[in-house]
Amino acid sequence: MGLEAEKWCSLEEIAEYLGVTKDTIRNWIKKAHVPAHKIGRQWKFKISEVDNWVKSGKSALD
Repeated sequence: MGLEAEKWCSLEEIAEYLGVTKDTIRNWIKKAHVPAHKIGRQWKFKISEVDNWVKSGKSALD
C-alpha cells in the first residue's frame, strides 16, 4: 500500500471548492497570495496547500 498522490485541481475546481469566482482566484494569483503552480498555460492547485493557506489567515489579507 503506497502513498496515493494528491490530485491537482484546476482553477475552476478550486474556485468551486472555496466558494468564490474564478476572477477572485485570478486576483489572488496576481497578488501572489494563493499557492498556485503554473503547468503549461494552466494554473493548478493542491487542496492541501490551499487549505493550509486559508488556515494560516493569509487569505484574509486584502
